[in-house]
Amino acid sequence: MSKAINIMREPRTTVIEGLKQLSIEQLNHIPVGFNNNIIWNLGHMVSAQQGICYKRAGLDTVVGDDFFMTYRPGTKPEGFYGADEFEKICTLLSTTIDQLETDLQTSKFSNYTPVVTRYGVEIASIDDAMGFLPFHEGLHIGAIVALKKLV
Repeated sequence: MSKAINIMREPRTTVIEGLKQLSIEQLNHIPVGFNNNIIWNLGHMVSAQQGICYKRAGLDTVVGDDFFMTYRPGTKPEGFYGADEFEKICTLLSTTIDQLETDLQTSKFSNYTPVVTRYGVEIASIDDAMGFLPFHEGLHIGAIVALKKLV
């Protein structure tokens, strides 16, 4: 599991560092042809990880329901996200992966409810979730890279 954690941790850190020079307006910009922005993609990465790992195991999210619902699959930006929200998401990108790593060392995820993703991937256990998450995060990091070029 530590390999999957590192496959997520390192790109998260690199992406955040690459966004530090952008203004909050640029981070919120939704270019023509897109339905979301950089901040939403970052928040969605946190929310999706929480849903796939914690919610599917019948557990409460680490981030709370308000955050989870704002960025969960099927949502889009509903307004302007301030600098405080961006900083909160940057912190959560680190702290949630650290907490997941700790929680994986216990049997916390033993009550896992299977799901088939929109990509046709069945996730029936936390092991499956940990195999899927780096793929999912890669999709959103790709979107962030594309959005960054357009802002």
